[in-house]
This record gives sequence, structure tokens and C-alpha cells, in this order.
Amino acid sequence: MLFRLASILLMISCVSIYGQQLLPPIQNYQLLDYKGGTKNWDISVNERGELFVANNKGLLHFNGEEWTLNKLPNNTIIRSVESVGDRIYTGSYEEFGYWTKDEFGELGYTSLTHLIKDHTFTSEEFWEILPSKDRKVVFRSFSAIYSYFDDKITVFDPPEVVSDFIEFNGELVVAGGSLGLFQVKERALEPFRNQDLLIGKTITDMALFHGQLLVGTKLNGCYLFDGKTLKPWTEPVNDELKQHQLNKIRVLDNGLLGFGTIKNGMYLYDSTSKQFRILNRESGLQNNTVLSTLLFNDQLWLGLDNGMARIRLHNPISYYTDYTGTLGMVYDIARYNGKLFLGSNTGVFYFEGNELRFVSGSQGHVWDLRVIDGDLLCGHNTGTYKVTEKSFDLVSEIAGGYQLIKVPDQKATYIQGTYNGLAKFQKSDDGQWNVVRIEGFDDPVKQLCFETPEILWAAHPYKGFYRIHLGGDGYDKVDSIQRFTEKGAPSEYNVKLYNIKNNIVLNSEGNWFAYNPIGDKIEKFEEFKNFSNKELLFFDEQYFWFVDDEEQKAIIHTNLKGDSLIVTDLPLQERLAPDSQNVIKINDSTSYITLTDGFAKINNPRLQGFSETQELPVPYFVLLQDQENTYAAGNNLIDIPFRYSQSITIKVASPEYISPHYYYQLEGPKEYSEYDENGFINFQNLPFGAYTFKVSTVGMGNVVSDFNTLHFEIAPPWYFSWWSLFLYLALAVLAVYVVRRYNRRKLQRKHSELEERMKQEQMERMAKLEKEELAKEVKLKQNELASTTLNIARKNEMILELKNMLIMNKDKFSNSQRYRSFVKKLNSSIEDNEDWKRFEVNFKELHEDFFERLLKTYPSLTPKDLKLCAYLKMNLSTKEIAPLMGITVRGVEIHRYRLRKKLDMDSSENLSNFLITF
Repeated sequence: MLFRLASILLMISCVSIYGQQLLPPIQNYQLLDYKGGTKNWDISVNERGELFVANNKGLLHFNGEEWTLNKLPNNTIIRSVESVGDRIYTGSYEEFGYWTKDEFGELGYTSLTHLIKDHTFTSEEFWEILPSKDRKVVFRSFSAIYSYFDDKITVFDPPEVVSDFIEFNGELVVAGGSLGLFQVKERALEPFRNQDLLIGKTITDMALFHGQLLVGTKLNGCYLFDGKTLKPWTEPVNDELKQHQLNKIRVLDNGLLGFGTIKNGMYLYDSTSKQFRILNRESGLQNNTVLSTLLFNDQLWLGLDNGMARIRLHNPISYYTDYTGTLGMVYDIARYNGKLFLGSNTGVFYFEGNELRFVSGSQGHVWDLRVIDGDLLCGHNTGTYKVTEKSFDLVSEIAGGYQLIKVPDQKATYIQGTYNGLAKFQKSDDGQWNVVRIEGFDDPVKQLCFETPEILWAAHPYKGFYRIHLGGDGYDKVDSIQRFTEKGAPSEYNVKLYNIKNNIVLNSEGNWFAYNPIGDKIEKFEEFKNFSNKELLFFDEQYFWFVDDEEQKAIIHTNLKGDSLIVTDLPLQERLAPDSQNVIKINDSTSYITLTDGFAKINNPRLQGFSETQELPVPYFVLLQDQENTYAAGNNLIDIPFRYSQSITIKVASPEYISPHYYYQLEGPKEYSEYDENGFINFQNLPFGAYTFKVSTVGMGNVVSDFNTLHFEIAPPWYFSWWSLFLYLALAVLAVYVVRRYNRRKLQRKHSELEERMKQEQMERMAKLEKEELAKEVKLKQNELASTTLNIARKNEMILELKNMLIMNKDKFSNSQRYRSFVKKLNSSIEDNEDWKRFEVNFKELHEDFFERLLKTYPSLTPKDLKLCAYLKMNLSTKEIAPLMGITVRGVEIHRYRLRKKLDMDSSENLSNFLITF
């Protein structure tokens, strides 16, 4: 009941919302952006587009990327600014002068007030600066005019208050407050004739327009002055200017005028069509008080009472924005009966001239607006309605009209996807719509697409997609439903369907698929492989509109054959609604794009109005910074120490372009080639070497400007410096020398060792030969000694035998004396020392120190013991020793026994072996 009562009330009174014409995008700069004061009194720009603003806290400088606040020495408010050549002149309280840049782009101030002679300030503030045609720079306060030329200042002190001045017809024209216009003649003010219309009216600004002087007053609008006659300006916008307190006049281009007001923002007036548009708080400005204006390269700058604004006047994309929040997010747009209708999440709206009106009874979420068979049908949250400016009539009670499409080859027959299945729409001959629910399918359907008149594809918001076979004579029921669940099929979430040139194309999670009717399966769609993660907004026979992923949100207009154009506009990127954006083509030259808080109108990208209307500016280098130093980015090569090169930042700017993007290339030991959205390009950990950095401005459609080039070189680290390399070379030479010297010494040592070895081997061979010779000699001597010893033994043995024979035949000797003589001689022969001496000499030659060592060890040995030891060392047997000693074998054994005792030997030890090894 409450809903029905609300509907009745809404139908009784037609709700209207203040509307506006489509406007170019407004880029606002707030206090936090430029970090200055509130009021921006004056604006100027230099030749390359750098902005200078007279601000409450000082001089603001904007290079297109960053704002810099420069304060006067006395910290006073700057009221006026004018860029002339390489100087920026400013005026403040009892002070004026100029600023110049140093090599790092920083501004330094030079005062000119010391040049004033014979004049005293009277609490003056300098509100305006005028560069005259004769190269003078003229400063204006309310009470005086100061002319600066050739380092001299001339002061003109008029009797009237000076509220404005301008050069007109070669003369300096001064607005004398509420007294009208004057011309300066020989340092005196001469009033113009016929100034009665300006008497009592405060002149705020003047501008040259079509060869005449357009004079603006505070509360009485504008007047035209041709040098002789003054008359009211009768244009329609003049009444608005009287009401909202005119402050500034700016002549734009192509007959366009800009009027800055105190109460209602900026009026853009087309003197040809007599139409005007308003840039104010309701259309996106931060406030309605315009203190200063500036036109540069189709960019209109506004200095506001609180903030700054920049507008590209002839932007190919214009916007309608609902700042009240009443309209909400726009889902669809349709043109019907010459009016533009909008379907949003709050209802249906239409434009009546510049006023946006609400269609009574349409409150609620609108999914679809479509002109079908002469009717505007609205797919609504509560059903489907027929819409006019004054009516909202129910056609179908089936809730949630997502999409309505025509059945191929059928007259006035349509299928609609709803919250609860499918509905069939048919229009009868009497203009009535007959709607029935199609039986056999009850799932929500957000998108529809016909493959043939009998086969319909439907997409569920969350459960995937279906291939539906319709049956019955009038499409009243579903015969069968086909699902695709095989491996590699698209995801079931948020599938989008399209019939592109008789191909069923699906988009799922950024991937493109197509239905293969021959194999009855879903396959990858190769024609769209370059458009992954992009949503198809609209297509016709020639071109496709894709929107890029959520990060960039650029619109791509392409024919898939290389003819592609990228539409990048910051307000468009910020206001596109993912998964809900829509392109509605009205005609060949105009399309609309739905936005989160309104819509955008875009010209055909192939028309001239969409291309760059001016040559893209070449960006300039602001500076280069490493981790420690800042370098002026001039034409000279920049040398960067390696220890500070881990992070290098290059700052570039293109102030002539709104929200510029950049394309840069780095050539050198390490190379990069990328796009950048701001002018702060950083490189990390570049290897040392020489680099060339190139950068260009990127415009609409990825068109790039000419490159600007910067050369810099990262010095090698200390261990790769020239001194280090010289040291390395010296060390290498030294190392070679040391190695060669070492090798030479090693070779000499080896040679010496080899010689020594050869000598040693030679000596060893000689020793061996000598040893062999000695061995031979020893052997000979041993043999000789053995032979001598054996001979002595045989001799003694023979003598003993003879002695024994004599003893046995003793009785046969008749003469006993003679017998004794024989025996004595035989004993003497046995005991002959000459044999022993010869034996001893030969023995000592073989064993020279044997007796000495033996006696030293065993001093109790007798000569006889020594004899026995010598014979035993020669390894003679007891039987062989007995004749040598002239004793019996038994005697030898007894002697051996006694010798063993003297040598303190155990009975188990072999006496001969002991003496042989002694």
C-alpha cells in the first residue's frame, strides 16, 4: 500500500532535476594537491606550458606533473603574475619583481622596487601586470601605474582609482573605477567621450573582442566600446552576468567567450549560437568564485577562491554528471521522440532541453531501455513498461526485464530474459503488447542471443549458459536444454553472450570462446585472442568497442585488422562501471557511454574531431636524481657515480597536455621500453655504462610525440675504474713477472735438482761401480784371504800330519836330538807369525775396524781370542780352524766355549753369526 501510495503521489507531480548541457571534463586541483593557500588571484603560463599562479602563500609553479610553492622573502600574498620570456613577474604588497630559473629549475626572486626613485608606496598592492607592445612591463595598483624598461622604472600616479588597464588601438586604456574609461596621454589621464553608461558602475575587467573593447562591470553586465561609442552588450548571457557578479573576461576561440563570476562559476558563451554553458559547483567546480582565468592550447585554467581547475574546451568526449546523486548509476540510454531517455538504478529520466526530468512511477532499478516497433520499452526491476515523457504503463508483470531481443524471421515477436525464466512479447495489429511466460525454463536469464530462429542461447548470472531449443507453434515452451560441462568449457560465472557474424561467441573470466556447430562443442575463439581480459561493449558490421581491464579502463575501437584506436580520457577511466558499462550508438557520428554518475557523449573515433587537434608536445626533462645528487637535465652528458646509482629517477613533464602519459626507451647495457602514467620514471640497479634515455608524450589512440633525449653515464665501480684497471694491469704485469721469475727460479731449481740428481745418480753409479769394484776386490780379497787361510790351514794340517807321523815313528829315529829338532821346526812352522800377519793384513783390509770394536767392547780378549774371532767371522768351521791355530778340534771347541763366556753369550746364541754381524 505504501508503495502504491508513493507511486500515485509521484504520478500526480512530475519530478524534475536541474539539468545541464554536456560539458568537457573538469580536472580539479585542491589545496592538498598544490599545497598553497586558498585564493588564486592570477594565472600565467610560459611558452612550453608551465603554469604560474599568484597565490595567497606565494608563487605556485606547475610543470604538468608536480606543484611547487615559492615564497617571497617577506612572505606576502602575491596578487598578480605574468610570464615574459624567461622571467616571471609578480606583484604583491608594496613589492614587485621577477623570478628566474636556475639550472635545476628552481625559481629565484629579484626585486625591482629599489629602482623606484622619488616615490613612496602608500599601502599599495599590485593587482595586474601588462607586457606592452613596446617591450615594457607595466604594473598596476589601485593608486598608481609603474612602467619597467631597461632597468628603469617610471611611475605614473593618476588622481583616480585604477581598477583595470589594457592596450587598445595602440594606447593604454585605464578603467577609472566607477568613473569610466581613460586613455593615458603624456602621463596624464584623458577621459573618453560618451562614458555616461559607465558612470557609477565598477569596471572589473576588459578584453578585446572582434576589434572592440568588451568592458565588464561588477553588477551591470558588459558593454562594447569601439574607441568612440559605448553601448550595452545585448547578448543573452549578459543578464546572467548581472545577476552573478562578473569578475573576469576571457576571449577564447571560434567566437567563444569565458566569463568568470563571483557567485556562479564560469560561463562559456558561444557568440555564434547564442548558447552558453556553465561551469560551476553543480557541474564539478570546487566553488563558484572565479578569481582568474587563462587560455593555453585549448586548455582553460581557472583560479578559484579555493582551488584550481583545468578544462580542455574542445575535448572529443563530453560528460553529463549528476552531482546530486538523484540519477544514480546509468545502465542504458535510448533516444525516443527526439528526447534522450536514461535508465538508472533509481528509475527513468529524460531531458527536456537542458533540464533532466524524472518519469513519474518509474522509480526502481532499470535494466534495459529499447525502442521496439515504435514504443520505448523499459526492462524494470518490477516488470516491463511502456515509457513516454508523461506515462509509465505496465506491459508485463514478470519481474526483472534484463534484455529484450527480436526473434529472427518473425514479425513483432521478441524474447525477454527475466528474473524467473523467459517471456515472449508480441505486438498485435492494434498496438497492444501480449506477453506470456515460456514454459520449461525458470532460471534467471541476464543475456540472450539467437543462433537460429529456434535455438536460443541464454546466460545465467551465476550458473553458466544454456543452448535452448524452443518448441511449439508460437515459441510458447522449451523443448530441450543443452549444457556444456566438458573439460575446457568456459567458467559458469558471469558469462556474456554475443552473436557476431552468425557465430555464437562467449566471454568468461576474460577468455573468449565460440560454439562449433559441426563438433557441437565450445572452442577457443582465435579472432579475439588479442583481447583477453577485455569486455565487448558494442559492435556493428565494421568496428568493435572493447573496454580494457579494470586497471587502465581504456576503450579500444578496432576492426580487428590493425585499424585500432585507444580512447583514454581520465574522467572516463574513473567513472566506468565494471560489468555494467554500455555503449549506445545513436548514429554514425555519436555514441553514448553509461557511467557510474551520468553518461559520456563520444564522437565517432574515425571523425576528425576525435583525433589530436594539435601536435603533441615533446616532453622536457626537469631533472635527474640519483641517491645523493640532483643533476640539471641539459644537453650535456651526466656522469653518475656508481655508489649512488642504485636508484635513478628521471623527472619529465609535458605541461601543455592534460594528464599526459609517456612512452620511454632506455638504451644501454640494460634496456627498457614501457609506458608510464606520470613523469617520475625510476630505474633500479642499472649496470654501469653509457645510456640514452628517450621519452615522448602519448596522446589519444596511443599516438606519440617526437622523442626528447637525455644522455647519462654510470661510472664503473671503483674496482672497474681506470685507476683500478691500471692497477689491475700493473698487478697482472707484476703477476706475470712474478710467475715468470718463479717459473724461471723453479726451472733453475729443477735444473739444479736435475743436475744434482744426475750428479747423484752419476755418483751413485760411480759408487755402485766402485762398490762393485770394491765388492769384486773384497770378493777377491775374501777369496784371496780364504785361499791364503786354506793354504795356511793345509800347510799346518800337513805339518801336523808330519808331526804326528814323526811322533808315531819316534822310535825309528836313532838320534833323538835330531827328532826333537824336526819336531821343533814343525812346531815353529805351525806357530809362524808371518802367516798370521799376512792373514791379519788381508783381514783388516776387509774388516778394518773389527778388532778395535771388538776390543773396545770386550777388552779382556787375548790375541788368541782375536784369532779365533777372526776365523769365526770368516765363517770357518771348527775343523778348518784347528790347523790354523795348530790345535786339535777339541781344543778349538774348548776355546770357543771360553770365548763365548768372555763375550757373555747365551748358550742358545750362535757364536759365528754374532761375530759375522758384529
